[in-house]
Amino acid sequence: MSLLDTIQSDMYAAMKSGDKHKTGTLRVALSKLKDKKIEKREDLSDVEALKIIQNLVKQRKEAADIYKENGRNDLMENENAELEILNAYLPQMMSEDDLRVLVKKVVEETGASGLSDIGKVMPEVMKQSAGKADGKMAQSIVRELLQ
Repeated sequence: MSLLDTIQSDMYAAMKSGDKHKTGTLRVALSKLKDKKIEKREDLSDVEALKIIQNLVKQRKEAADIYKENGRNDLMENENAELEILNAYLPQMMSEDDLRVLVKKVVEETGASGLSDIGKVMPEVMKQSAGKADGKMAQSIVRELLQ
């Protein structure tokens, strides 16, 4: 069963159980997935679907941070609840220690020596992590190691 099918069946289950919040969140995710499928004019691979879900998670995190800064805790809690629902469809993210090991390996492989080499290191880190690395955390580790 593809990720799109899983989300769709979970949305139907949430509708039947009367969970309006989960239904709404999954409906938005399903809409984004179907839009991309229509745009491509072919079925999405699970990797492509994961990228879309990751983008939605990133948007929720950013929105929650903005709401927190502006003292809108009610809206922040809503974004965090949606974030939890969407995180259930993502693979387990790499720990900071695992990511640090990967970044060190990539820095050695690419021969990077300074901050100007971030453009060589980051794409390779993200490629090798197969979507399981947090981009912000990876970038901070790369910057730390290349200084």
